Amino acid sequence: MFSLVLLNGGVGTRVSAGQPKQFIRVNGLPIIVYSLVAADAVDEVEEIVLNYPEGWLEETEKLVIDYAVKKPVTYVPAGRTRHESVRLMLPHCKHERVILHETARPLVGAADFRGVVADPHENASFMLPIPFTVAPVDPDVGKVTGSLDRARLRNVQLPQKFRKADLEAAHEYAAREGVVFTEDATLVAVAGFDVYFLDGDDRNFKVTTPTDVRLAGYLLGGEDNDE
Repeated sequence: MFSLVLLNGGVGTRVSAGQPKQFIRVNGLPIIVYSLVAADAVDEVEEIVLNYPEGWLEETEKLVIDYAVKKPVTYVPAGRTRHESVRLMLPHCKHERVILHETARPLVGAADFRGVVADPHENASFMLPIPFTVAPVDPDVGKVTGSLDRARLRNVQLPQKFRKADLEAAHEYAAREGVVFTEDATLVAVAGFDVYFLDGDDRNFKVTTPTDVRLAGYLLGGEDNDE
């Protein structure tokens, strides 16, 4: 059985909606609701550890109640960064295996959670091939410094799953080394643990901009109704 670490602490400054982006309505539902409902339908997920932006605890709790989420939910204040948020949420997980997801990816489905659960590896993440050319650069001087083989690169997605002990050890490694990561599959790999990837879905993108909100609304079945 798994604990779900559901990241929900962002404030969505690039969306500029006057509220955290996870509370924007898409097709009549707040973005946060899509991930909650999908996870709630997965038997292997026994609890949800959910963080929240400062000042938004009551709104978050109300949505969990209003949409009849059945799993027990533990609420944790958001950290200063995504990296710190995961570290703060892990002690609240009761199970030795954890799934990570973020509410800013509302096109996740119960099948995605079941897919990562079913993968035979302990540490695994959905990832996508990169369909365009990428290059290393020196941003200080605006110079291209080489080339990268995109066949050996992947766009990291979620959900991901980990042995809780491996993820905790990876965060301890990061603290010792003074480094911060923007997601946890690469963190766990750099810390010395095996991490495997599953082929993802290009629909499962992260909502970051107003255009993303509209695209999510279209893909979820109708015109977006962001408020």
